[in-house]
Amino acid sequence: MKAKVTVTLKNGVLDPQGKAIGHALHTLGFLSVGEVRQGKLIELDLEETDPEAARATVDAMCRKLLANTVIENYAIELVP
Repeated sequence: MKAKVTVTLKNGVLDPQGKAIGHALHTLGFLSVGEVRQGKLIELDLEETDPEAARATVDAMCRKLLANTVIENYAIELVP
């Protein structure tokens, strides 16, 4: 089973990388782009076959290492 974890900054948290990307896009002529928020995607191969156990394991990984839950949100997608 595979798991995809999407980590994004919480609303209200400054995103300097997103601002830099937005500025670069405007410089390149993409003027219709508004606010840009940047995040990360983490893909995991799991040996777990039970979806509930897999989700619980990945959730623990996110809380302990993959996401800084003070300033970041995360979403888990399981792919059979």
